[in-house]
Amino acid sequence: MDARSRTSMTPAAEGKHSQPHPHAEEAAKPSDVSLPLPLHVANVFVFTLFFSVVYYLLSRWREKIRTSTPLHLISPAEMTAVVALLASFIYLVGFFGVDFVHSLLLRPATDVWAEDKEEEEAESIILAEDTRKVPCGQALDCVADMGLVNSNPSISFEKVKPVVPVAEFIKEKVIEAVKELELGGEDEEIIKSVVSGAVPSYSLESKLGDCRRAVAIRREALQRITGKSLSGLPIEGFNYDSILGQCCELPVGYVQIPVGVVGPLLLDGREYTIPMATTEGCLVASTNRGCKAITMSGGASSALMKDGMTRAPVVRFGSAMRAAELKHLLENPDNFENLAAVFNKSSRFGRLQSIKCAIAGKNLYIRFTCSTGDAMGMNMVSKGVQNVLDYLQKDFPDMDVLGISGNFCSDKKPAAVNWIEGRGKSVVCEAVIKGDVVRKVLKTSVQSLAELNMLKNLTGSAMAGALGGFNAHASNIVSAVYIATGQDPAQNIESSHCITMMEPINDGKDLHVSVTMPSIEVGTVGGGTQLASQSACLNLLGVKGANKESPGDNARRLARIVAGSVLAGELSVMSALAAGHLVNSHMKYNRAGKDASKASS
Repeated sequence: MDARSRTSMTPAAEGKHSQPHPHAEEAAKPSDVSLPLPLHVANVFVFTLFFSVVYYLLSRWREKIRTSTPLHLISPAEMTAVVALLASFIYLVGFFGVDFVHSLLLRPATDVWAEDKEEEEAESIILAEDTRKVPCGQALDCVADMGLVNSNPSISFEKVKPVVPVAEFIKEKVIEAVKELELGGEDEEIIKSVVSGAVPSYSLESKLGDCRRAVAIRREALQRITGKSLSGLPIEGFNYDSILGQCCELPVGYVQIPVGVVGPLLLDGREYTIPMATTEGCLVASTNRGCKAITMSGGASSALMKDGMTRAPVVRFGSAMRAAELKHLLENPDNFENLAAVFNKSSRFGRLQSIKCAIAGKNLYIRFTCSTGDAMGMNMVSKGVQNVLDYLQKDFPDMDVLGISGNFCSDKKPAAVNWIEGRGKSVVCEAVIKGDVVRKVLKTSVQSLAELNMLKNLTGSAMAGALGGFNAHASNIVSAVYIATGQDPAQNIESSHCITMMEPINDGKDLHVSVTMPSIEVGTVGGGTQLASQSACLNLLGVKGANKESPGDNARRLARIVAGSVLAGELSVMSALAAGHLVNSHMKYNRAGKDASKASS
């Protein structure tokens, strides 16, 4: 109040004694002696900065605790946040704390308040008589509020640019501050280079040497290029170094998929708790019910019939006779040993098992099958195939290799060759479900299940011309387990080949149920299995990494677990269909809160 009174009164007082200086009016502008921001705006800004920094630091430290990162390792962004926190705290304590203490300890007397009131009245009189030709302050629209009279009609206060709303101003400042904390000035220049195309987005990791920083820059550049926000896609809490050069290129974040568990499932005398990553409501609950029914009935048993990954290149000759000549050479048992030695030289675990050929005119398709240890094995078998092709090129120089894969493998596609010959692990799994369990847990009868399975999974699938799809929903369980354990989700196609059989036994009292799956393609090393989340799910199953004592045993056991999980899922969903509960169950577990409450009532 004192400062404003002196500033306003100075010109008036000088006017009584002397002529004003030509530039006195400009020197008396309040904008020259005031703060860059109005006081209330500055307070709101500091408040927002303080709480934003507190939230940022707490989230970062919580993430460090979760990932076991030492708290004393502070990034430049975190150091900037700490400095901002201290600065804003000192400002708030100095502004509010000191005045509050003074107001308690040094209460002014009644006559002081009276003097302040008189000064305010005097100031209002001076403002009413003020005849300045420019608006007050920094073009603030305070004409009506301050009671100014426009004595010069040539000047219109309506043309004065209005002040930016405080909320928008603070929001912009906070967004700018957060971006500066996260990216920094140097990163901003890189972002502009990516947006302009001067720096390729795919080269950020190699140029910066920091995967996390590269992801943040690529993400921001993408948002600016597309004009679309990625705020719902998380970026923190993921080790981007672990996917560099092997799992994903050009990352901008990661997708969160919830993981549920089913079990215990008693399989081959051991109990398993099985992780399933899915966004389909009712799937985990249904499979869990199937696990309960199997375990209560004494468990399930499984057998591994085959274990071999395949790759089938396509080669072309000048004539069909020449292609037939190579076919006879490859399928001759006398040549297998030499070919196996050439194939096996590129891997400790890849061992050639068989070679089968198919001719289409002068084109020859060669299907190699080999064991791959605990790896799923696609890369391993491809290396061996390349060795053999290079070896054959010496005796067949006219052989033209068109592709390392000719779709006779067959990978990531439904194919009769996989359904008949198998690919990966071929597994059969069975269980005998007691009649009491069928009635009390599955809420149906043995006869109803057997009849529905024949009409739906067998006859219905045949009517549809199904290829390996003689089941209710095997792919549901396969996909969920694959995603949770780091398998290739696209290989769910052939891995879900399954025929489900159900029939009454023991004079119709009990139910025999089985699933036969000829091409389960899984591994416990390589690919996505090395990522922290997927590795944890494999560890839950007891099949993490390679089995050093018996190479390949972990992958084979995982294939049995997949088959056992499918058996539980098939048993439960068929029971829901037989009892007429499927729709009600999905309405209860696969809908929003309002629908769920209606279904439950």
